[in-house]
Amino acid sequence: MLMGLLLQAGALVLTIVLTIILLIIIIAILAYSIRVVPEYQRIVKLRLGKFKGIYGPGIVFIIPIIDTPITVDLRVVSIDLSSQRALTKDNVEVSIDAAVYMRVIDAAKAVLSVADYRSATATLGAAVLRDVIGMVDLDTLLTQREEVARKIASIIDEHVSPWGVKVTAVAIKDIKLPDTLIRAMAAQAEAERMRRAKVILAQADYEASQMYLRAAETYTKNPISLTLRQLDTLLEIAKEHNLILVVPSSLEVTSLSALAASALKRSQEGSGTQ
Repeated sequence: MLMGLLLQAGALVLTIVLTIILLIIIIAILAYSIRVVPEYQRIVKLRLGKFKGIYGPGIVFIIPIIDTPITVDLRVVSIDLSSQRALTKDNVEVSIDAAVYMRVIDAAKAVLSVADYRSATATLGAAVLRDVIGMVDLDTLLTQREEVARKIASIIDEHVSPWGVKVTAVAIKDIKLPDTLIRAMAAQAEAERMRRAKVILAQADYEASQMYLRAAETYTKNPISLTLRQLDTLLEIAKEHNLILVVPSSLEVTSLSALAASALKRSQEGSGTQ
């Protein structure tokens, strides 16, 4: 009797354990079989190795062992192309840091046409970057960076289109030049600034000389203006140095003005004779 009860209890425990194990297996299968695909993803399903279709967004059912799901992200991703060394058209070696922005537009092609579309795009982008840099000179690369980047993006996009991938943009983040070239460019810029400064000073001297010439002509025609100018100059000197002025008589000032005008006229005649 006791042995029978023990056997029944053992069978019950074994049944419970098996039931729990079965439930765990069923839950694991259901967890694998039911996929919730967000809006920005798609699942490419292969059934027994054959392409079944593209599924999502929403709930997708996967048959264990029979179906092979491959998740593809449709959002824009960036791929760094760091430290790409290239020669420009005028044989200047530069090091360029760039980034390729791309997204998947056909999940089936991205899975079936290429093993790893990101790695393949990065490798192709580096090659195209070096080729395009070799077709432009250094000045064009530095002054028309955006145009060069658009050309690189267009060429890469043309090559990756069969893979179901779209290249949206290429950004040139940094252009590193040799130290010797940087020093030469700095010296050139400094020389250009000095040239502009000298031109501005020469232009200022020329304009000042023209103004002095017109002032001299005015003083020659109207001696009173020269007298007023002399008085104004004396007042400015007195204010600046806190002096007491002894102003000459009007006759003496007029005589001084006449002498200055006569001297100016003689200098002009002498220059005209030469």
